Amino acid sequence: MKRIKIPRIMLVGTGSGSGKTTATIALIKALSLMDKKVSSFKCGPDYIDPMFHTEVMGVSSRNIDLYLQGYDALETILGHSEGSDIAVIEGVMGMYDGLSFKDDSYSANHISRLTETPEILVASVAGKGRSLLASLKGYLDFHENLLRGVLLNNCSEAMFKIFKPLIESELSIPCIGYLPKIKEASIGSRQLGLITAEEIEDLQDKIQVLGETFLKTVDMDAILEIASDAGNLAYEEVRINKIAEKPVKIAIAKDRAFCFAYKDNLDVLEKLGAEIEFFSPMNDEKLPENINGIIIGGGYPENYLDRIMNNESMKESIRNANLAGIPIYAESGGYTYLAETITYFGQTYKGVGIVPGNITMSDSLVRFGYKTLTANVDNILCKAGEQTKCHEHHYMTTDNFGSAFEAKKESGLTYEAIHATKNIVAGFPCIHWLSNISFAENFIKACEERKPFNE
Repeated sequence: MKRIKIPRIMLVGTGSGSGKTTATIALIKALSLMDKKVSSFKCGPDYIDPMFHTEVMGVSSRNIDLYLQGYDALETILGHSEGSDIAVIEGVMGMYDGLSFKDDSYSANHISRLTETPEILVASVAGKGRSLLASLKGYLDFHENLLRGVLLNNCSEAMFKIFKPLIESELSIPCIGYLPKIKEASIGSRQLGLITAEEIEDLQDKIQVLGETFLKTVDMDAILEIASDAGNLAYEEVRINKIAEKPVKIAIAKDRAFCFAYKDNLDVLEKLGAEIEFFSPMNDEKLPENINGIIIGGGYPENYLDRIMNNESMKESIRNANLAGIPIYAESGGYTYLAETITYFGQTYKGVGIVPGNITMSDSLVRFGYKTLTANVDNILCKAGEQTKCHEHHYMTTDNFGSAFEAKKESGLTYEAIHATKNIVAGFPCIHWLSNISFAENFIKACEERKPFNE
């Protein structure tokens, strides 16, 4: 049993759009300006927010997701903060929003309680007067929590001087500061969340402004004092042993179109013995040399269809790798790239064409949420009947979702999902290797069996 003491704090919100990510970025930058060594984490399955954390710190941020990773991995993941002066955790949606409407299971607040991490509630004051206090009181009293302070977002200095004494006298909780509207530091959003960090040319300038502002408008001593009250982390480390007996090189798509990947998923592959080499379906002419496997994750391929679908040499390279039997795992946007066609704003593009399906865009989220996947057939990740957890968050749909797995929501609703051939698993669901490590092990074994592929 490993035990460590890491000061940490979780920024939770009244809901999506309350300003958690902006406040988290500002806090991380402010701490770095104070010469603090910071580690960061994001609750839930979100890919984009950790990219912003990473841009601020220069080191990778990690996800904490009770559903996808399981309870056993929770404090092990937080253990990556060892050696830091402070760990900053960003919540997900509203602080009590979890798997269902029945309770707060798998929510940010649930994670806070399990890890004894103090919470700061980020609340927007936009359009509110005294009603803000009623809203805050509801969050304070609704359920057991570790709320230790309130941070006001979209708040002017004048309004903060009004709200702070009211909140502290009537609700008996410190109001530790505020973030005003900063036009020059705004970060845009679109479907699936924020614009990705890589797409914002002046991101570092925006981050600098946010950090400097935070130092002026928030009581940093209060932040550090609250963080120091976090409980000790005690956990058995999740041990992942190398299984590859010979070199296994896995080509993983990474560019603006395909940028979604969990840091822990990459770590798992490397610990199992894989060498990772990134490639760009947008910019590279062909796959890397001497590869034994391919992974193409999600992102925003629909925004770069002219680039990726007109890169015929790369598409042909992937088709040739498939013909050579190279194991290929693709999820979400990666799956749509491998499908037959994508139609976007009336224009149809030919995909790689190695899995069935014609992709179109929906006006709303399709098959959204957490599910348990059960394999209907043997495949390169698992045997029929084996299970893992997954998450879906996409506006794309298809005329052929595949039937290699059954996807079951907690409500009992089931779908057929994912295509599987002798060397391909591809579909919309996104998985985390820590949900069932054998899926990653089986992928490595399948890759190890293949002769390295070269054009």
